[in-house]
Amino acid sequence: MWGRRRHRPGPSGCSAEELRARRREREAALRKARRQEQLVSKRLLREDTAVEEGGQDGAEIVLDPLSEDEVLELLRGVQRGSEDRKRSLSHLHWALQNKETQQKFVRLDGSVRTLIGLFTSNLADLQMEAARCLHELSHSSDPAVAEACLPVTPYLLTYLSGHSVEFTELCLYTLGNLVVESEAVRKQLLPQGIIPVLASCIQSPHEAVLEGLGYVLSQLLQAKEAPAEIIPLVLDSVLPQHMLRLACSGLKAGIGAAVEFAWCLHYIVCSHTANTVLLSLGALPALTSLLLDLASEIPQEAPEGLELLVCPVLRCLSNLLTEETSYEVQIQDERLLITLFLILQCFFQQHPFIVQECLWLLNNLTADEPFFCSALLSLDLLPALLQLLPCSQMASVLVLTVLCNIAEKGPAYCQQLHQQAALPLLLPTLTLPDPEVVGQCLELLHLLFLHCPEAAADFIRQGGHQALEQHQSTPQLQERARALLDMVVQPLGASTFSPCHPTLSAFP
Repeated sequence: MWGRRRHRPGPSGCSAEELRARRREREAALRKARRQEQLVSKRLLREDTAVEEGGQDGAEIVLDPLSEDEVLELLRGVQRGSEDRKRSLSHLHWALQNKETQQKFVRLDGSVRTLIGLFTSNLADLQMEAARCLHELSHSSDPAVAEACLPVTPYLLTYLSGHSVEFTELCLYTLGNLVVESEAVRKQLLPQGIIPVLASCIQSPHEAVLEGLGYVLSQLLQAKEAPAEIIPLVLDSVLPQHMLRLACSGLKAGIGAAVEFAWCLHYIVCSHTANTVLLSLGALPALTSLLLDLASEIPQEAPEGLELLVCPVLRCLSNLLTEETSYEVQIQDERLLITLFLILQCFFQQHPFIVQECLWLLNNLTADEPFFCSALLSLDLLPALLQLLPCSQMASVLVLTVLCNIAEKGPAYCQQLHQQAALPLLLPTLTLPDPEVVGQCLELLHLLFLHCPEAAADFIRQGGHQALEQHQSTPQLQERARALLDMVVQPLGASTFSPCHPTLSAFP
């Protein structure tokens, strides 16, 4: 491509279709890499057990495994209908925090059946202790231990409508841990009606219940079979509108629930199966408004863990903007740019991963829409953007891609990039050893030189010629480097520097 361009001076030398194709391939690869990041994990609710049973400040205590005889004696104590049953059950709960004890317990005939019997009893104290024992087993790293709990799943679903918030929360996290375990567990839960049950439970007024429900949903939505088997069931329920409502409640209803449901929305968006539904529910303006609200909290005392909410919201907006649907996807609010740079400033030091997320959204905002390209320049945000060039390899690529988005809009935009001293910061980028970063920088220079002859002249005066020459021997870069060298050695004002026709400068 660069070779053909090198031999075709003037407007005909810029192949917009080829540039579009290459950008599509590169951005598809980046998007795929981001979507592969999953948050499948098990969670354990132990509350203040360690303190109550003799621990120090809730610190985790490593327990020695019980012998098989000791485990059997505990089971018999639980099975006997004596007054000591609750004490035996509490001791069993404590002992099941050890992996070896868990394995020995589930191997005993009737052990899990006994726990399920107590879990379904009408004695509240015994029911809660049995639930804690089952929860410990569900959290086991041994699949055989967790799978032994499969018979309890229909009862867990039944008790999600219970009267006790603590008991309901415990059932939810036990259910979530079992969902993580295997596809067989999830296939068992779907016909048992987990989606309708969760749809009813999501209207609970209790934050702890909502957060636990969000955990169960997030584990379901990350399953490999989710796009075909789980998400369609979710869409046929009231869950999407409530997930959007709870995610956008932000800090009002407690950050824990908002975080869980924001990640749920992210997993749905990444599945490409429900984005039209989400867009029709107003997801784009709602999430944009949420991001603006979150940014307004940053200069004050932002709560701990705010970055865990900001991250999925950024991802949802980024990916929704790339959707090719009949539903009109458009945001035109320059406050969104200010918000992105406020978030960058806040999280840059402690949570650098947020930088990449912000830049990805900025890239998708500027890819098609001249509005955001103009706003970025008029709001004088370019210097702050250029400061992010050395952050990381991915940040460098995305910053340069955003600059390409701006340069593609034509001569006026390139003039402003040149006037705001972009070139001096690009020269050090050309000396980096990373071919992807340097390649993106060469693409930006090509656009600048086509639209702004003065930029090419200044580039030579600042020593850019030598920077290009060093890449003539790099296989991935040599063709583009030579093409640029041919451009910059032309006399100032030659046709090589003539700007491309405006209709060829826009990229999707």
